[in-house]
Amino acid sequence: MASSFVGRTMELALLDKRLQRIAASGAGAALAIRGRRQVGKSRLVQEFCNRADTPYLFFTATKGASPVEAVDEFLDDLRQSSVPLDKDLIPSSGTGSWPDAFRALAAVLPDRPSIIVIDEAPWLSEQDGLFEGALQTAWDRLLSTRPVLLLLLGSDLHMMERLTSYDRPFYGRADNLTLGPLNPAETGAALGLEPADAIDAHLVCGGLPGILRAWPHGTPALRFLEQECADPASPVFSVPESTLLAEFPAPDQARRVLEAVGGGDRTHKNIAATAGSREGALPSGSLSPLLRRLVEEKHVLAMDEPLSTSPGKPALYRIADSSLRLYLAVLRSAHEQIRRGRPEAAFRVIDRRWTAWRGRAVEPLVRQSLESAAMDDALPWSQVEAVGGWWNRQFDPELDLVGADRAPAARQVSFVGSVKWLLSPFDGHDFAALARSAPQVPGFTAGTTGLVVASLSGVAPEVDPAGVGLVWGPRQVVGAWA
Repeated sequence: MASSFVGRTMELALLDKRLQRIAASGAGAALAIRGRRQVGKSRLVQEFCNRADTPYLFFTATKGASPVEAVDEFLDDLRQSSVPLDKDLIPSSGTGSWPDAFRALAAVLPDRPSIIVIDEAPWLSEQDGLFEGALQTAWDRLLSTRPVLLLLLGSDLHMMERLTSYDRPFYGRADNLTLGPLNPAETGAALGLEPADAIDAHLVCGGLPGILRAWPHGTPALRFLEQECADPASPVFSVPESTLLAEFPAPDQARRVLEAVGGGDRTHKNIAATAGSREGALPSGSLSPLLRRLVEEKHVLAMDEPLSTSPGKPALYRIADSSLRLYLAVLRSAHEQIRRGRPEAAFRVIDRRWTAWRGRAVEPLVRQSLESAAMDDALPWSQVEAVGGWWNRQFDPELDLVGADRAPAARQVSFVGSVKWLLSPFDGHDFAALARSAPQVPGFTAGTTGLVVASLSGVAPEVDPAGVGLVWGPRQVVGAWA
């Protein structure tokens, strides 16, 4: 299995830096940590608390609990934690009053630094409209002048953003940290995989520790999926399924739009047709704000725009989390077979769809790696700051890679390229297609704009190396995060 805790070096250092600052100044600091479910927020903070050798309280809210129940649980956890100097000062039962609970907390804080963790803070805000105001008052009057590191955690990204937004009581009192998934290098290190297999594993798990913990060390992605087909409760199925059920419990318009995108519809028009009803396609007046909410608030969709010196349309949508993307496109159908006691049939579904799915799903990862390398000044083109793709309205041609100085309206295009993530190398036919299509990208300049090849299996001998400015393979993709 993957080791119990991997990666997060930067995040642990960030938390430790704040704790050291508190110890030096004697004043408190607050940090709001948000991230999708199963991304490892609670595990990260627990690891930090374990390493810090500092008194701490780790309180996790219960969804649907009443304010009285929530306050009682908070006081009980406080009593059992390592924070109180005198446990007798903590009331044996609460009144449902968060001001009273925070006063009890302040009364038992030690003089040396301590850590207070409130996990799933949005649930407390949902069930008690006074919670945010009570937290703000307690912080201003009782806690901020003490050596306290207050960590607020939450999986509802929009609610966590609102918790510290301009019109909310806690505005200006907490820094914000968005915790993303583990990157491909961390995934590979956790599983002991070579770069090509690490990329496959990352696409399957989405970098989510909740799936990685069930992954046998050194096991390639397809073999892991074949093994998991014998277990209908495997995290590779249950984690994305629980994400859907938690954030989109009813099969409403948002769920239908998400399933349409997961099924392969990428344009506004096609999504509208698939997510519609007997009465016809979903009207633009309903779909456009819904897509905007799924991209900007829920962060479950990503929107890609064609990158060139001449802004164009249409925008393309995709599932942002590759594990959820795989579940909607492939694993959900396989899961149905598993529930019927047909694991072999389930794996045949996966094996049949894997190559085509991976070829498309790896493109954002390749773009991110090139963009990261550009930021490290590790590409031949120093002006590159954004990497995307380009297509016209007819999607003929559709270029996988465009490197430019900004997005989506660039001043200068430095390179154009193709991604071929197959067991066969990038050959002469592939290069001819790239050379023929690249000049159609606005901003392409013959003799100046470079050509990039991203390939799982390298470049065939018949491709002239002088015509390719950069070959990007699995080792380079993973190395961009190393």
